[in-house]
Amino acid sequence: MLSKNREYESFEISEAPSPVPSVAHTEETLDQAIGATPAKFYGRYHDSMEMYAKASLVAEYLNAHSSWFSRCAQPMKVEPLGENGYALGIGRFGSFGYEVEPKIGLELLPPEDGIYRIHTIPIPDYYPPGYDVDYKASLRMIEDTASSAISISSQMTRVEWELDLIVDIHFPKFIQRLPKSLVQSTGDRVLNQVVRQVSKRLTHKVQQDFHQSIGIDFTANKKKR
Repeated sequence: MLSKNREYESFEISEAPSPVPSVAHTEETLDQAIGATPAKFYGRYHDSMEMYAKASLVAEYLNAHSSWFSRCAQPMKVEPLGENGYALGIGRFGSFGYEVEPKIGLELLPPEDGIYRIHTIPIPDYYPPGYDVDYKASLRMIEDTASSAISISSQMTRVEWELDLIVDIHFPKFIQRLPKSLVQSTGDRVLNQVVRQVSKRLTHKVQQDFHQSIGIDFTANKKKR
């Protein structure tokens, strides 16, 4: 279960790309928005996923992210950026008639002292239309030595991750006229819902993909636990 310092509230998010540019993408709207102080939305999240194998096998899989990241991130659009980077299209979401389709660059750094880190990087020739994202995540593996001592088939490694996410948005004038408390609370709900949906889907796909790669029935092992 994804954890945060507040409860989640439901919010409708559309992940299908819009065939018609939204109001957020017009020149007039952007000109109005850029001059204003951006609204800041922040979240700190943490969760974990269970991998039914020893830590060394999990590490090999995580290190070879070029072979699984793009596949597991679907239906989000992913484009490679260099050796360890990816341009990631999150989807379309918003409220009050204001919608954005954020695209961010992420770099998956090699592990240092057993810690994997992910942070934002610029996307060449791309200028975010009215928003900025600061993404900082870390992952670490914790091997269940008690289960490993019983049998190889019962080995389990838990991958724990933490995420600090800051999103700055330059809203157009019609959004700026709304009460700041309403904009803030709605933005927080949208951010939380996006993180929850994306992390849940990505975690499940990574678990399935990893266990398939080593010939283990993930569903069966999960039920045993």
